[in-house]
Amino acid sequence: MSKQSPTRESGHASIGPSLEAEAQQSVAYTIFNVRQRRLLTFLLGLTTTISPLTATIYFPLLPLLAHRMNTSAQAINLTITIYIIFQALSPAIFATLSDSLGRRIVYLITLTLYVLSNLGLALVQNSYVALLVLRAIQSLGASAASAIAYGVVADVCIPAERGSMVGPISMALNLGTCIGPIIGGLVAYKSVNYGWIFWFLVLVGVVLLAAVAGFLPETARNVVGNGSLEATRWWERTWMAPLRSGIITTWHGIMHVWTTTPRSSHLTEKGNHSRMDENAIVAKKKLKILNPLQCLKILVMKEAVPILLVHGFSYMIDFSIQTSIPSAFTDLYHFNELEVGLSYLPRGMGIIVGGYANGKLMDRNYRITAKQIGHMIDREHGDDINEFPIERARTRGSPYLIGILTCSVIGYGWALDQHGHVAVALVLQFVQGVFQSSIYVFSNTLLIDILSDTPSTAAATASITRCALAALGTATVQPLIGVLGRGWYFTLLGLFTGVSSLVAIWTIRTWGMVWRTKRVAGKPPSEVPRVASSDESRLGTDGKSSHAKKNAVPMDSPETLIQHDGRHEPGSSQRKLC
Repeated sequence: MSKQSPTRESGHASIGPSLEAEAQQSVAYTIFNVRQRRLLTFLLGLTTTISPLTATIYFPLLPLLAHRMNTSAQAINLTITIYIIFQALSPAIFATLSDSLGRRIVYLITLTLYVLSNLGLALVQNSYVALLVLRAIQSLGASAASAIAYGVVADVCIPAERGSMVGPISMALNLGTCIGPIIGGLVAYKSVNYGWIFWFLVLVGVVLLAAVAGFLPETARNVVGNGSLEATRWWERTWMAPLRSGIITTWHGIMHVWTTTPRSSHLTEKGNHSRMDENAIVAKKKLKILNPLQCLKILVMKEAVPILLVHGFSYMIDFSIQTSIPSAFTDLYHFNELEVGLSYLPRGMGIIVGGYANGKLMDRNYRITAKQIGHMIDREHGDDINEFPIERARTRGSPYLIGILTCSVIGYGWALDQHGHVAVALVLQFVQGVFQSSIYVFSNTLLIDILSDTPSTAAATASITRCALAALGTATVQPLIGVLGRGWYFTLLGLFTGVSSLVAIWTIRTWGMVWRTKRVAGKPPSEVPRVASSDESRLGTDGKSSHAKKNAVPMDSPETLIQHDGRHEPGSSQRKLC
């Protein structure tokens, strides 16, 4: 079927129907039910813990490693730089691959690399070169999990419900941040053989590899569609599938019920009826060749750049604080290695609380935005994000989050500078964790919303951005603290990231959907009207979606003011809602 040219309705751009869009109207967005999504959330949460766990468990070991290998602290710090470099490269390689080949095979590859690298680190403890090489492989295996997890969320969750999965996954992601420094600090404090740390990570990797192989189903939409297509290749099927298949076949034989597929019991009548449509969609998709440079294309997209900056600045703050904790709490409060490890807990707990709360808040903001524009959420097929102001939904209330985070960063710096009570610094760390995590989660989710065709690649691009800014923060924190002092350093850091993030949020809310619509429709900027930036900008009463009209839902939202050709035109709908 040839692609229809874009049409204009009420003076605004809309995209003509395609084969895929037509087919998706007749099928459910996903056949994964609530129980299955909970299992997915649990498994994805477990896999995402390995990256922060592996990174933070290493920090307290630095002096011990330098002493045991008889090398300088600078040489040991190079292993952290290597880790961060490959932390950025890993998602660019493997997350892009997962959008093409599927999620399971990439999980199996990366977890295998992770187990083997930790095994090497546990066995070879006296070679600095081996430490460098194996830390790079370790980072490759650990760092793609989060980006792939976001891809799975986009596979199985409609946009209106993604917060319910992203929140708990974000909580689990940061369990490693809490546990890692404590374990590493305990080892450094006891000065025992650090090799058992890597044996511990081997055990963690083996358990996760077995869990993924045994229970994680394939979810990539270009492989299994909405989940109704049967996984045929061996790496696409869980290890439990043959056992489950045998049990179901035996039961159906006893009951004299004929079944054509072990998964048919999970399919809705609509899902069965539309299998040919799903097959047509998947067959139409071409296998993407592995190309890490895909991330670079996203890095220069106008609608993606401000989202990436908001995301990266929150991570820059987090890493700058993490890096400064050992020296600050040792010099000012005379903490030993174990106490330094424990001092990371308030921040970690704040990140867990913030991740969970913001997951709920994102879904609520989506519902509020839909209600404001008179849009009925399609919980069966999923909303067409191309015709929904997802930027406004995700960033709703974000200026308050950024403002509180900025104030807490500045207060933290002066609490340390003036030798305030340690409880003040720890409480402010908790506050930073809550709001930094909230910003991190909504910005990452928004990125995969607007790039839902390649969600893992989008998450990988976010990883590259945040790692680059984290590396910048890590490299400059100690020199700048030495020149400026802790109070002025964190003041400048907070003001720079806070003001920059607020400008980026304004850009997202004002121009984000315009740029996105232009990219999707292939229209030049002059042909796409700009959304008024004030809160009174709403979709007009004539902007009902076909779904809303079908269900006779009244549209009582105020008339939209569209700024077009230098004037406001009341009564025009900004876009057709789906």
